[in-house]
Amino acid sequence: MALAPWRLDVPELGFKCAQGARGAADLARGDALHEIQEAGSTPLNASFPLPPVKDLDRFEKDVQHMVKPDHGTTTLGFIFENGVIIAVDSRASQGSYISSQTVKKVIEINPYLLGTMAGGAADCAFWQRNLGMQCRMFELKNKRRITVCAASKMLANTMYSYKGMGLSMGSMVAGWDPAGPAIYYVDSDGQRTKGKIFSVGSGSLYAYGVLDQGYSWNMDVETAVELGQRAIYHAQFRDAVSGGTCSVYVITISLSPSLSVTVASLEMPNVREME
Repeated sequence: MALAPWRLDVPELGFKCAQGARGAADLARGDALHEIQEAGSTPLNASFPLPPVKDLDRFEKDVQHMVKPDHGTTTLGFIFENGVIIAVDSRASQGSYISSQTVKKVIEINPYLLGTMAGGAADCAFWQRNLGMQCRMFELKNKRRITVCAASKMLANTMYSYKGMGLSMGSMVAGWDPAGPAIYYVDSDGQRTKGKIFSVGSGSLYAYGVLDQGYSWNMDVETAVELGQRAIYHAQFRDAVSGGTCSVYVITISLSPSLSVTVASLEMPNVREME
């Protein structure tokens, strides 16, 4: 069945619409020129007013520092014989102001991959969700699940393309693929590093001290969870901008009845509150 074309029968409709659009454009252009003349600025494109400053490049660099407050966090991850541990705190800060105590700093990229947040919360959340979309597109195109190595490379390539544009991100991408457990560190400069133990954030130095002392490849799951929680606790105790609760994610593999990856989340209270 074909639908007959339908048109609103208004005399000279097209002419009136075009005339109205031209009038609105002229009005907007006149307002912009008036603002530029008042500011005393003469940019190349008069329809796009620029800040009335003498050194525009220096002004843009100064603004980037002014709009980015100090922030801190503690996130860590390590691989061991039986899986992957990701542990994070839950405090978000804006300089000396604690803005939230209940931030979820672990992002489920897909059922087999986890990403952590350190730096700008909006940057980490947006680009790791974007990574989840890229991973899904890879699966649909190649008919197989993406590896941890390939997923971290996608994120690093995206970050490198935005290098120097003001992003703030230091994330870990962790998961289990056919090659075994893996964890990568990726930051907003496009750096990508593979390792067994990582800690990111202002409290990472304190967490590293605990991890280096207690880490062992052949740990069982219970010992690994306790080590991750203890490292976050000591970082929270020493670092003023780390705090809240400790969330521990455990990625393990099941061989029966079929190969599958299990991601479990354990919400644990702050040890300081338990004492």
